[in-house]
Amino acid sequence: MHTTSFITKIVHLHDASIKVGGQVVYEGEKDEPFAIFAKQAFKYLEVDYPKFYKMDALSKMAFLGAEYILQSEEKEGLALVLANRSGSLDTDVRHQQSIQDTANIFPSPATFVYTLSNICLGEISIRHQLQTENAFFVFEEYPADFMQKYADYLLVSAKAKRVLCGWVEYFQEKYRAVLYLVDQNGQKPHTTENINELFES
Repeated sequence: MHTTSFITKIVHLHDASIKVGGQVVYEGEKDEPFAIFAKQAFKYLEVDYPKFYKMDALSKMAFLGAEYILQSEEKEGLALVLANRSGSLDTDVRHQQSIQDTANIFPSPATFVYTLSNICLGEISIRHQLQTENAFFVFEEYPADFMQKYADYLLVSAKAKRVLCGWVEYFQEKYRAVLYLVDQNGQKPHTTENINELFES
């Protein structure tokens, strides 16, 4: 069975800026720490979700990207497929530092719980009450061909009605998220070439 799929919505998050469909929807101060940018970008949404403040940086970034792209979107049957280069390394480093701190015999469970990169998928799923397929992959660079085939498989096999795909990379204040929705209806074909173009803007 073959299906034709489309990229229907795109969000870019980097350099203290969030763009949806190429339009800036939130912009922080240049060179401000990610923690401050994330907090203000979240407050701008006027969403009542206190758990956001307890997340690690990777989860905050993925959560923000999903929150901005999923506004006014149908979430039933939505699958999540994300990837990055560093996994949860930023949080892993902080956890390791706490273990080596002789003054802190008991490392924080609140940090340890985020030492798996796929936890960010769980945070998005809880927030939007998703009970669909989700997967997190680690690649050196965004695997456009692999992700295109994986998302199309989820659609053609009826495991999902739509798929939120993307790259969410965060390590020591260097961050970038590119998320996009894949649907069976739309104007922009979901091809490897078009996916790669998302990372050029």
